[in-house]
Amino acid sequence: MPTRYYISLPDGAAARGSDPATSFSAHGAGGFAEQLEQAMRTSQVFDRWRGAQDDPDDVDPALGATDPAATVTGEQHDLHIDLVLTTVLPGDVVRHRLRLLAGSGWQLRDVTAV
Repeated sequence: MPTRYYISLPDGAAARGSDPATSFSAHGAGGFAEQLEQAMRTSQVFDRWRGAQDDPDDVDPALGATDPAATVTGEQHDLHIDLVLTTVLPGDVVRHRLRLLAGSGWQLRDVTAV
């Protein structure tokens, strides 16, 4: 069953992970939504992160789960960006991807069943 995650980026310019290879590079709500959607639909971000680990084979493969049907919408409010992610991925995978993409520059506002 899909879950809807309501995510806030208080400052889009600060919503960056520690590694540019896995971090957001977007500057507007549409770009952030597109990049988050791609990160949930494919394993590209996870694969880049996993490859940079000291022992990639020791990484939990469950963190690489994908949802080809995931969708993300975004709205810009001055510097503040609201994203709504709808996915069947579990919360730990969603949080891991968001940490890679946005570092600590995001907030989970609400979670609802679809």
